[in-house]
Amino acid sequence: MVILKEKRIIGSIEMVDLPELGLYNIYAKIDTGAETSVLHCEDFEVFEKNGHRFITCYIAGHPEKKDADVIQLTFPIHRERVVKSSFGQAETRYIFLTKIKLFDTLFDIKLSVRDRSSMSYPMLIGRNFISGKFLVDVSKKHLAKNTF
Repeated sequence: MVILKEKRIIGSIEMVDLPELGLYNIYAKIDTGAETSVLHCEDFEVFEKNGHRFITCYIAGHPEKKDADVIQLTFPIHRERVVKSSFGQAETRYIFLTKIKLFDTLFDIKLSVRDRSSMSYPMLIGRNFISGKFLVDVSKKHLAKNTF
């Protein structure tokens, strides 16, 4: 018999908050096949300042709304890595650190950004974040609701 300790169950789709980014009620696809987590952005640029690399990205104030204001966010790059996209192409991803809120609890998350406009959901949460914290029930959705 398997005993589950302190692991909450999340569904295949969750609504999450990214409070440090000022983004709330973001639909995220939970994908155990993806290693990293990704947030949709329309455009981004990488620059160096005082010997440190930063990324500036442009995100709709609410990725689900086409008429939302575009906000500009700038973060220090935590690291770079080359990953294979879901289409099999290698691309450089710039990873930054922020907070994500699920079950009214804040967690640290490493996010990369890319244009996900052709995807169904503006955010993908990969196994690096899920591992050790959550179990996924793919038959369920919206289990990790935030109440405030």
